[in-house]
Amino acid sequence: MKYTVHLKDDSYPITIERNAIQKIHETMNTQRKIAIIADDGVPQKWVDCVYQQCENAFILRFKQGEASKCFATYESLLKQLIEHQMSRSDAVIAIGGGVTGDLAGFVASTYMRGIDFYNIPTTVLSQVDSSVGGKVAVDVGSYKNIVGAFWQPKAVIIDPNVLSTLSQRQINNGLVEALKTGLIQDETLVELFEQESLDIDQIIARSINVKRKVVEQDVKESNLRKILNFGHTIGHAIEGAYGLNTYLHGECVAMGMLFFIENKALKERVLRIYQRLELPEVPEYDVDTLMDYIVHDKKSHASTTTVVKVYEAGSYQLEELSHKALRELLEKRECYEK
Repeated sequence: MKYTVHLKDDSYPITIERNAIQKIHETMNTQRKIAIIADDGVPQKWVDCVYQQCENAFILRFKQGEASKCFATYESLLKQLIEHQMSRSDAVIAIGGGVTGDLAGFVASTYMRGIDFYNIPTTVLSQVDSSVGGKVAVDVGSYKNIVGAFWQPKAVIIDPNVLSTLSQRQINNGLVEALKTGLIQDETLVELFEQESLDIDQIIARSINVKRKVVEQDVKESNLRKILNFGHTIGHAIEGAYGLNTYLHGECVAMGMLFFIENKALKERVLRIYQRLELPEVPEYDVDTLMDYIVHDKKSHASTTTVVKVYEAGSYQLEELSHKALRELLEKRECYEK
């Protein structure tokens, strides 16, 4: 299956196909110098598969985990591009999850003021969401994605076969972002989670098609693209408060969505899906700590934050909430109330 993200100056193809990683030459020019960037958790066979198809490539690895999405790793990767004498006509390929895509994309966006960037996502989370849209960034301390840019990939290659090396927890973590997409834009996608067996290929395709359409209408998150932040306001705060490593990103987004599902019957449906995906419950949190993260989040304004509320599956409502109102919501601790 192929889609195209239609943008004024930076349109690019998305390929969703089993075995696509074995034929990247059909999508990109592999006869130039290429930096393949992957964290050390990506199985070597996927990295080798890409490397062997390139004429003049080198591999850069970094430590797996959100903690590596920082200035120190960013600087290290840039220095290695310089050492390999990368030019403006060369390219970066990211192989990995959201951390790798964000980090490698930010490196590509700033090296020599921008070189070509290709994304080969290898986690469910990145295949259903973060690989498309051009948002690249690094964290500062525990503040996620606070420094970044918009730098569209030249192509995204999604091969569901690479998910075979993931743990079930990582798969379920990524599926949360697909469920999020369904809750705000596509009820059929929500219904896929209620089937006897999960059709991963269809979930990926429907999710990424929604993301594609939203990005086409709002490239730099000035309006519509804000709906993709459903669950992220409080989810990012929980993720930051617990050190970015206690819970996975999707698990935190799942927690965050519960605060803004305004329909009891829908919340019951969602909680049943959470149970199926073996997601953790919202922990006992400190309100002041979460509010500190919310106030410093890049989506916050001086005294308000735009939040996404869902009343019916497949639809959404944007609302500007004061920080006082958000504090009161956290103090009620009603996220699991049915």
